[in-house]
Amino acid sequence: MLAAIGPLSSDMFLPALPEMEKQFGVDTSTVEMTLSVTMMGMGVGQLLAGPISDRFGRRLPLIIGTICFVLSTVGSMEALDITIFLALRFLQGLSGAFGLVMSRAIARDVSSGAELTRFFSMLMLVGGLAPILAPVIGETLLVVMGWRKIFMVLLIVGLIILVSTIMFSETLPQSMRTTDLVASFKNFSVLLKDRYFFGHCLLQCAAMSAFFSYLTDSSFLFQDVYKIEPKQYTLMFSGLGTALVAAGAIPIALAGKVKEIKMLAWSLYQALLGSVAFAVCIFAGAPIELAFLSLLVMVPTLSVSSATSLSLLMRFHGKEAGSASAILGFARMFVAGLVSPLTGIAGNDTAVPLAVIIFVCQLLAVLFFVKMVLSFHRRGDRIIHGSTS
Repeated sequence: MLAAIGPLSSDMFLPALPEMEKQFGVDTSTVEMTLSVTMMGMGVGQLLAGPISDRFGRRLPLIIGTICFVLSTVGSMEALDITIFLALRFLQGLSGAFGLVMSRAIARDVSSGAELTRFFSMLMLVGGLAPILAPVIGETLLVVMGWRKIFMVLLIVGLIILVSTIMFSETLPQSMRTTDLVASFKNFSVLLKDRYFFGHCLLQCAAMSAFFSYLTDSSFLFQDVYKIEPKQYTLMFSGLGTALVAAGAIPIALAGKVKEIKMLAWSLYQALLGSVAFAVCIFAGAPIELAFLSLLVMVPTLSVSSATSLSLLMRFHGKEAGSASAILGFARMFVAGLVSPLTGIAGNDTAVPLAVIIFVCQLLAVLFFVKMVLSFHRRGDRIIHGSTS
């Protein structure tokens, strides 16, 4: 549930974006900011959650963060002004970030090697279920009770996580914690000086920005550009989510048999190919079936690239797993939050900006991978704890 809280917080609102645009009386870019500020909040929150969890353990910070998530969810449900709503959504992302950090840090606390790759792949699988279920839930609530009731689902999820966290035990022993909070934050500089770690961060930022750009603009792409009904949109979006989940099974099955670096390379190259195909479809005015197929080539690869990249970079930073998770989470969410609103700069009746942004992001992901990650593996360099030689 910790791995799913992010997708749930964003995907359930996708069918409601056009309705929210009307009710708040704002333009497309502004209503898309309701997703972007949530992602940016998650990014900033992870910078706080990582070092705090390395110092005080996983359990107590998660309890406090979840309580704040519940309160901000209630506030978002009642907000009538777009400015207040955006502020509450930022706080919701900020507090929900504690769950995102802990899900990765706890995985590193209890596993390593091929087992860690399988664990991260399972987290991707669980998180991948959210894009399938969330739009269906959101569409149903939108029709039956209105888009504000969508927050009821997030409230229930938050309460379940809170109760579960109280019941479960701590995974980071006292002996493995950093000596003080300042030392925890100092881990940031150590990690960022590691070229290999930084390369993984950059490639994941680019890949996640491409995915969130599609995610943010998908409602307008299918409903306004291709003029399909909301129910058809939900089916197509869920189909891509199903493929995302299915792809998550690949690292689970191949962990220990195929090197993670090879799986990562395959996923990034395929994503770039899919982005090129999607751009051709948009510029050529191809029918929706071809555009959907191009997205089907690109979108599922995120499950493989995220799991394998996470496993490669986290296995060498066990003691500062929280800080490593925080840097990665902040970078991915913050950059994606800045990039995704750009898809609406030309209005909601064209997908040209979306196609260009997706292609550029996927190309950058491949370049960062080749220059900063693959080069080390090709030379056989050893990745040392805290540095890369």
